[in-house]
Amino acid sequence: MGIFDKFHSLAADQRALVDSGVNPFNVVIERLISATEAIVNGRRTILAGTNNYLGLTFDPQCIEAAKKAVQDQGTGTTGSRMANGTYVGHAALEREFADFFGYRSAIVFSTGYLANLGMLSVLAGQGDTILVDAHCHASIYDGCRMGSAEIIRFRHNNVIDLEKRLRRLGKKTANTMILVEGIYSMLGDRAPLADIVTLKQKYGAYLLVDEAHSLGVLGEHGRGLLEEAGVGNSMDFIIGTFSKSLGATGGFCVSNHPELDLIRYASRPYIFTASPAPPVIASTRTALKILETHPELRRRLWRNARHLYQGLDDMGFSLGPEISPIVAVRMPSIKQALVLWGNLLDRGVYVNLALPPATPDSASLIRCSVSAAHTQEQIDYICKAFSDLREGAIALDAQSTAVDSPLDVTPAF
Repeated sequence: MGIFDKFHSLAADQRALVDSGVNPFNVVIERLISATEAIVNGRRTILAGTNNYLGLTFDPQCIEAAKKAVQDQGTGTTGSRMANGTYVGHAALEREFADFFGYRSAIVFSTGYLANLGMLSVLAGQGDTILVDAHCHASIYDGCRMGSAEIIRFRHNNVIDLEKRLRRLGKKTANTMILVEGIYSMLGDRAPLADIVTLKQKYGAYLLVDEAHSLGVLGEHGRGLLEEAGVGNSMDFIIGTFSKSLGATGGFCVSNHPELDLIRYASRPYIFTASPAPPVIASTRTALKILETHPELRRRLWRNARHLYQGLDDMGFSLGPEISPIVAVRMPSIKQALVLWGNLLDRGVYVNLALPPATPDSASLIRCSVSAAHTQEQIDYICKAFSDLREGAIALDAQSTAVDSPLDVTPAF
């Protein structure tokens, strides 16, 4: 037995994809034109799978802020936050995130993934319990596994199942953390956050919400589901990322607990990772101000989301449970999903392909994400491409290919 033997099944799945003529995991963006268009495979392509919800990656103010930071502070910090990697911008951004949410303090991490690893690996330890929604992101599960707490999954968005598990824990709820997301990344549905807050308070548990896909998307000021649900002061910890609505890379955690600052001395992903580069911090600070002061971006985003969701729904596609900037199309089989994804790309529409076991309920998904920067004409073009290809995709024989079995990839939830 060699160390690579475990990858044999993955290699077989990869060969099956190559043989099918579709390789969704090797798309190269050859040249970016704007927040919503790029050259892919030599063709001008609409980007409808980037999570660039507010379209800020090409915002002139963000670009200018990044340029100035490069000129003034260089291309990178070359050190972790605990060493030489805390610049004045990092500290300022932490204050600005805390003020944005109206919370006591914040910590900035190098990525959103590391924010979950960095917090969850140390928050709950031996003798503690984590109750995690079954559809939570891989970074949440990985962070939990890095700690030593007992991990219990509850049924997705099921407050009855959550309460049953809280009740069974008895006095242990005082050392229990509930983990949910504002908007879930695969199907675009929201957590029933107000009901979960009620349970948290009833049983004396802690609550962490990951607003990665809801920051800038939900709430009057873009603070996420906690603002939309009217429970903004009830979170113990709020985690998020810069890589969606803020158009950069990085992550954060906000809390009212004074002990949050102690995480800096215990979190290995924080201590041993190089801090975000100055241009990233500068553009993120600018994007956060734009997010808060330009509600018209959210209105435009939701107009586009409703347009695409309604258009695909009218065609008879099986979609996620609610209108969201994440519009997920359920396909009957992996092959049908692969073929539709490849044909959409050939038509100049880039979307995400999500396959089991990296999807809820082992679904084969064509996952679209809408941006405020999309024009009505672009959404119309996406709808037309789906309409033109629908019958051919549905008519495929799902039993005629080796890639109908789940691919051996890391689950995303």
